[in-house]
Amino acid sequence: MTVLEKIEVKPMSVEKTATSIRFAPVILAGGSGTRFWPRSRRARAKQVLALEGEHTMIQQTLERLQSLASADDVWVITNCWLRDVIAEQLPKVPKGQVICEPCARNTAPACALAAFLLERTEPETVLGVFPSDQVVKDVARFAEVIGAGVKLAAAGENIVVLGVKPTRPETGYGYVEQGATVDAVDGVSVTRVKRFREKPDPATAERFLAAGNFAWNGGIFLWSVKTLAAAIREHVPDMAPILETIAAAFGTPEFERVFEEEYPKCENISVDYAILERRSAKGETRSNIYCLPADFGWTDLGSWASLHEHLGDGDGDNVMDGATTGLFAIQSSGNYVFAPGKTVALLGVDGLVVVETPDALLITTRERSQDVSKLVRAIHESGREDLI
Repeated sequence: MTVLEKIEVKPMSVEKTATSIRFAPVILAGGSGTRFWPRSRRARAKQVLALEGEHTMIQQTLERLQSLASADDVWVITNCWLRDVIAEQLPKVPKGQVICEPCARNTAPACALAAFLLERTEPETVLGVFPSDQVVKDVARFAEVIGAGVKLAAAGENIVVLGVKPTRPETGYGYVEQGATVDAVDGVSVTRVKRFREKPDPATAERFLAAGNFAWNGGIFLWSVKTLAAAIREHVPDMAPILETIAAAFGTPEFERVFEEEYPKCENISVDYAILERRSAKGETRSNIYCLPADFGWTDLGSWASLHEHLGDGDGDNVMDGATTGLFAIQSSGNYVFAPGKTVALLGVDGLVVVETPDALLITTRERSQDVSKLVRAIHESGREDLI
């Protein structure tokens, strides 16, 4: 019995029984492996690495969804570099549902693709969009919140987003401005969404934190297949016929050819820009966008600095990761070290990131670790494809 089967229906006119709702998680697993270079590469991006624990990031993503949906209902949107390794790491997910984008087109086409594939046969299914590079500490609470969100998404033309309570004036995340608290679904509070805010400058981030009604956009969304497909037709109308053509070819010998020819025609745009911001412009009470709290120990592992924060006990902690055989640190703090088979000695240095692989060595600061992708771009431009 899944969590959805055990949840009882409560307020907000959420009338469908849990057993009548089909839930199809969509795991977004594209990316080119730049933020965690040199450990991550184009064919070994961070979602297929075990950055935290024994299992890889994408394996952990699937595992915490198992009480909510069968692996047969899971879809993975990835790229051709990662398709085979993901299929190997997720053997229970049908191979035909590990979809390889012929080119990167951001999150809106990736999310909508699954909706158009299912719309022809299962328009009432609720789709959940989940990044493959996040960490969740409280999996039981995660299941409760997602279960409530699935019911809310199934109750009408509702769009459900998860908001993370900010702990600092972060400039690297988008924000959700929350409006009134309207009710609760199975004990999970529900607020209306006023609008979505882009990644702010430091002063604006400080203001968001002080206001108290702003949440980080966790990148997790829930909506029915028909709601998402309708939103694409309304807000990104040029994309809809492209996806309809691809969906019509799915399951036929022509699919790969049609997919490769048509998908690059989709606009390169995030789901935030394409749908959420445009829908929220209708106003708080008319947009049907709701926010649930991601109060389950959410962490986005987006850089070496965030991994240090996640693994360490405090900002000044020296973190020795992987199979590093020893770490000696004198008058040194806040460093992250990954050097398998090596003993590393630090003397008089603070806030460094040191990552060694058999063919590369990265030395930067935690403060600049968000910019590692610039290094990868420079390496690519130099022609060193063997390091990409």
